[in-house]
Formats: sequence, structure tokens, C-alpha cells
Amino acid sequence: MRTYLVTGGAGFIGSNYIHYMFRKYDNEIRIINVDKLTYAGNLENLKDIENRENYSFVKADICDKEAIRKIFKDNDIDRVVHFAAESHVDRSIKNPEVFIETNVLGTATMLNAAKEAWEKADGTFAEGKKFLHVSTDEVYGSLPDDGKSFFYETTPYDPHSPYSASKASSDFIVKSYIDTYHFPANITNTSNNYGPYQFPEKLIPLVINNCLQGKELPVYGDGRNIRDWLFVDDHAKGIDMVQEMGTLGQKYNIGGHNERRNIDIIKTIIHTLQEILPDDDPRKANVSEDLITFVTDRKGHDRRYAIAPDKIKAEIGWFPETTFEVGIKKTVEWYLAHMDWMENVTSGTYQKYYEDMYSGR
Repeated sequence: MRTYLVTGGAGFIGSNYIHYMFRKYDNEIRIINVDKLTYAGNLENLKDIENRENYSFVKADICDKEAIRKIFKDNDIDRVVHFAAESHVDRSIKNPEVFIETNVLGTATMLNAAKEAWEKADGTFAEGKKFLHVSTDEVYGSLPDDGKSFFYETTPYDPHSPYSASKASSDFIVKSYIDTYHFPANITNTSNNYGPYQFPEKLIPLVINNCLQGKELPVYGDGRNIRDWLFVDDHAKGIDMVQEMGTLGQKYNIGGHNERRNIDIIKTIIHTLQEILPDDDPRKANVSEDLITFVTDRKGHDRRYAIAPDKIKAEIGWFPETTFEVGIKKTVEWYLAHMDWMENVTSGTYQKYYEDMYSGR
């Protein structure tokens, strides 16, 4: 049975990846989920699989060298999928040092622990061991608003926020291990993900939640900043395919081929809620474009991101399967069906779940 070590598995993308992997492989794999459980780590995301015999959770900080080394020592880890990161641009502007510590030093800790566990006496690595570092398209900087230029794997890095700079740094650290030690790793850079379990400080769940409560919908600047959106299940599939079929040492962009202006995303969510909510639901009266409120633009706000996933399609056969029209409807329906989850997250009570669930273990 192959053993996966997933860092940040209680977060948005990590928890969706774990769900995807168990749907695909069921009892053929074992997953160890390591998460520090900061504000964005929520074990309620994994309630339905927490009692599986082939799943275990370890509360640990990826910067804690001894804790991470112990996990490798106690388990024969075959695959590492490294999601754990501080990931919100606004938070990085206010607290850059936290992002540097987690994203840069934490990645180095993970690499060192895996290298120590997997490296043989002759300097080569045990067969079948693979490390996948999950990164972002924000490392590439900003594109002109021309609809013609795209981020490729060869695009020079040009990060503009402390968050993207910390992720760029972690990418280069992974690359240095690949180049120096022939460490068995891949790097993936993805566009904006959306879907279930996303913490409601991010655009799409924030808009859904605020709409339902009749709260203002804050829009940075003129709202015309463009992002490439990818349904989270498609990203999970891409990560799995890179680990199984990607060429070691290579970098792969995983993008949605779905560029949208922020203001258009917000209007689409409003119209989707108006369509889905029944007429007798009192929340429907709250949902209106009148809630849109333009606010001062974010510092260093990149204008446009757009990933070209040509390489991953040509080499591995991956492509985004979920259209935005289908994906956004699925996402809105999920949040409407899981308002208890949203309530727990926004109230902070979800953070008690670890103590309730794991204190006796």
C-alpha cells in the first residue's frame, strides 16, 4: 500500500485533494495528513473520512524539524504532496514574516526530512519516492490586459506581494534540491482554485456568504482585475497525474483556461444565487448587485493572471474538465447545502473540533 504524506491537508485544496484520492484509490493507498491547524485549517472538512483505517491526522507545524522527521522515521513515506502554506495576499501585506517562515523555511524543513529519509548511501534516492511542491501562478507577476499573453513554465518569476515572493522562494528551493541532489520532485503552479471548503476570506465564498446576509460586497479598485479560475477537483486530478506520469524534475502549470474579471465573478455569483434560491427563501431578497461596494485597491495588486496549461496537456494528458458555468453552480449549491459549515467557520467554533475529536486519542 502506497503511503502519502499530505501537508496542509485540512485546508481548502488539501482537503479536496484527500477526498479526490480516496474516491479514486479507496483502500489502495494510505494518507497521513499533517496540518498545523491555523485559521484556514479545518478538520471538519474531513469528517467523513476521519475514521478510515488508511487515514491518519498529525497536528504539527512543517517548521518543526523534529516533528516532521519523526513522521518520516515512523512511516515509510512514498509520496509527499506539499500544500501547507500561508496563502492570503492581504494577510501577507500585514504580516510578511509569517509567510517567509512557513512558506520558505517550512518547505526547506520538508525537503530536508524527505531527503534524509529517502537518500541512499551512494547519494541516489529510493525508487518510487516522489515529492510534489504545490505553488501558485502569482510567482510570475502580472500580465498585460491584452487577452493574448500567458504564463508558461518558462515565464520569468516576478512576484509582487510578500505572499507571492515567499512562494517564489520556496519554488527555487525545491528546484535547487532537484538540480543539486537530483532530488525526486516536481513543482506545480496553479491558477485561482474554487469549490467546496474554501475559507470565506477568499473571493467566491466571501461573496456567497455576504450576499446571503445582505452585507456589502467589497471590490478592490475598479473590479477589472483578471484571474484564471480552476475548479478544485480538476486541480486535484492534475496533481495526481503529475505524480504518476510527470517527468521528475519538471515543472507543470495547472490552469483553468478560464479568465474572468473580479466584478464579473461577483455578478455571476449574484445571478446564480438568484436563480437557485427558492422564492420563499427570505435570503433571496438580500441578493442584489446593489451590495457591490468599490474600495481602495490592494497594494501591489496584479492586473491579470492567465496560465497556459499546454505542457501538462501535451505530456500527461491533463486538461480542465469543469466549465466555470458548471463549477460555480456546484460551488454555490455546496455552500447552500452546508450553511452549518459556513456558520462554524465564520464564528470560529470550527477550531474546537480538533480538541473534541482528537483529545482522547
